[in-house]
Amino acid sequence: MSQSDRELARELLTGKASIEEVKARRTSAVPPVQAAPAVQPPPVEQAEERVEKPPVMTNAPAQGRKFPCKQCGARLDFDPSQRALKCPYCGFVEEIAPEKVQVTEKDLLAALNKVQKDHGVIAGRANEVRCGGCGANVLLEDKIVTDRCPFCATHLDVTKVHAAEGMICPEYLMPFKVSQRESVAAFDAWLASRWFAPSDLKQLANLGQLSGVYMPFWTYDAMTYSHYTGMRGDDYWVTESYTTMENGRSVRRTRQVRRTRWTYVSGEVDHFFDDVLVCASKSVPRDMVDALEPWHLAALEGFRAEYLAGFKTERYAIGLDEGFGIARGVMDAEIRRLCERDIGGDHQRVNSVNTQHVGVTYKHVLLPVWLAVYRYHDKTFRIMVNARTGEVVGTRPYSWVKITLLVLGIIAAIATIAAIVASQQ
Repeated sequence: MSQSDRELARELLTGKASIEEVKARRTSAVPPVQAAPAVQPPPVEQAEERVEKPPVMTNAPAQGRKFPCKQCGARLDFDPSQRALKCPYCGFVEEIAPEKVQVTEKDLLAALNKVQKDHGVIAGRANEVRCGGCGANVLLEDKIVTDRCPFCATHLDVTKVHAAEGMICPEYLMPFKVSQRESVAAFDAWLASRWFAPSDLKQLANLGQLSGVYMPFWTYDAMTYSHYTGMRGDDYWVTESYTTMENGRSVRRTRQVRRTRWTYVSGEVDHFFDDVLVCASKSVPRDMVDALEPWHLAALEGFRAEYLAGFKTERYAIGLDEGFGIARGVMDAEIRRLCERDIGGDHQRVNSVNTQHVGVTYKHVLLPVWLAVYRYHDKTFRIMVNARTGEVVGTRPYSWVKITLLVLGIIAAIATIAAIVASQQ
C-alpha cells in the first residue's frame, strides 16, 4: 500500500473524511492513461485449402492401450491358459469379463463403395512397419521401440514406422487358447512323427522364439444361383465277339464291353455359402495356412484389445475386393461339384456355368497362430501352430539316405517276387 493510500485510510478511520471524499480524492490522484500507439494489424495470410480427412475409426477407448499391472505397474499380457490378463513379473491376474456378441456380416458392395472414406486403425496398433525380410506389414504395439518380424525373425526397422491408417477394422477375433509351452510340445511331437526325417533332427533342431500373431482373414457369405449346361454319361454293356488263338487254333469268343451314352443336359443349382474363409496375409504360403483348418468360426468373439496384449498383429495385405475374388474361386469349385451331382449318371461333363452372387456379405476377423523358424544344419525351416487346436504345419528336412534305402528295398522285393514267379513257371 502506498503512502497516500495510508493517509486516506487514516482520515477515513478518524472521521476526517467521508467515503465519498476518499473515493473522489483517489480517483483524482490516478495519472491519466496515455493512449497506446497505433499498431498496424499484421497482413492476412492466404488461407490454405482445407482438406477433409476421413474420420479415424478404432476399437480402442480414449485412453492408451497398455494394460498396467495393479500391483507392480508392469504391462499385462493375455494368458491363453487362464483366459485373462497376467503380469509376467509378479503373477497378478486380471480377469476379462465375458461378453456375448452377436456375430454379423456387412454388405460387401456397400463396403467397396466407401472403402476409402471411413476406415481407421486397430486399437492399440496405431503404427505399422514393413519387414525388409519378407515384406509383411506388422502392426506394432503403441510405444514399441524394437521388435522382430514374426514371419521371418528379421529385426524390424522401427525408424521406418508409419501410421497404420485407412484400415477396415476387425470386429471379431478368436483369442489364443494354446499356450506357448503347449505349442513347443506340439512342435516336438510333430517333429518326431515325420517320415524320412534325419535321425538326429529332434536333437539338433534349434527352435527359434515362438511368436504369437493374430493373422488377418476375410469371411464371405453369398447366396448363389447358377445355370449350367453339360453332358450326362450313362454306362451300358454290350456283348461283342472277338477272335483269339487257343492251342494253336483260332477260336471265337464273346465278352461284355462297357459303353457310355452321352446326353445333353442343362439345369440350375442354388447354394448358400457361409463363412468362406480367405487368409488376407501374403507372408505365409497359402497351402500352409489352409492346412491349419478347421478354425470353428462359431467360436468367434467380439474384438477386445485385451486379447491382443502381448501378441503381434499383421495388417491385411489382400484387400476386401481381392479377397472376394479368391472366395469366388472357392465357391466356383463347389458350384461345379454341385452341378456334376445334379447332372447325375455315371459320368458328367460341365460345359458352362453362369452364376449370380446375391447378398454378398463379409467379416474381417483375426485368428491366432504361433509362428517360429527352426534351424537344422544351417538351413531354416518354418512352422505354424493353430493356437486354438494345436494343429502343427511346417516345412522339414528329408533324409535322402532313408529314402534311398527304401527305394532299394522296394526294388529288391520286386526282384525277389519276380524270381519266385519265374521259378514256378
